[in-house]
Amino acid sequence: MPTDHPEFLKVEALCKTYPGSAEPVFDGVNFEVAQGEFVCIIGHSGCGKTTILNVLAGLETATTGHVFMDRREVAGPSLDRGVVFQGHALMPWLTVRQNIAFAVRSKWPDWSRAQVAEQVLKYTELVGLAGAIDKKPSALSGGMKQRVGIARAFAIQPRMLLLDEPFGALDALTRGTIQDELLRICAETQQTVFMITHDVDEAILLADRVLLMSNGPQARVAEIVRNTMSRQRERATLHHDPQYYRIRNHLVDFLVTRSKDLSHGRAPVQPLQVSPGLG
Repeated sequence: MPTDHPEFLKVEALCKTYPGSAEPVFDGVNFEVAQGEFVCIIGHSGCGKTTILNVLAGLETATTGHVFMDRREVAGPSLDRGVVFQGHALMPWLTVRQNIAFAVRSKWPDWSRAQVAEQVLKYTELVGLAGAIDKKPSALSGGMKQRVGIARAFAIQPRMLLLDEPFGALDALTRGTIQDELLRICAETQQTVFMITHDVDEAILLADRVLLMSNGPQARVAEIVRNTMSRQRERATLHHDPQYYRIRNHLVDFLVTRSKDLSHGRAPVQPLQVSPGLG
């Protein structure tokens, strides 16, 4: 379960308005992420999910509001936050080993070659790619490339991992396999994760809590849904748990109906916290 104080990541009154726009994309966004917690954010296109993730990563600035990680304000990119996008962003002229080593050396420039090699091998093995460690991206499948991206992000041992629909372009079988790998790795490392997804079942499988965004403009986190299922979840048996359908129906109902109804309401100080798996 998540550890330490609940305010490992704290987002306060975040707002983003682009130049020339009459209304903010999102406004009054508030939430917290505990250390070791896996949080997914879901919402329709245009509600600003990727912009929020980029602000957390320090790649973009909000118009107003604040983001604190471990009580320090986020003011730019940092190797304390690892990011994995839908596109793998590997350097095509480098092998798997070299791509991951580049990130490791960036984090620990004083490490010896042996230390770097050990770290690279550890995380390549963790995602099941030791046999492809000296191949270049052009020789890898889409799923393998995403595994390299995940290995690279984990190899720098970030305090928080930010995932922007990293499995969205993959076929269902590959996606499921990597979801299982991600669950296993997070269980081993107690990694704190903030992830964007459009897939309700993916969110139920992976997340401890799900943030539900109302539609933009002026989108907000309208509800925070706690996943009341056991943390020892498996993709193959997920639908056998009676709580699964309660949670899934709640999320789908929000996306289909209530996200529109809430899209122009005044944002509350804190979003509604619900546990649809109970009762």
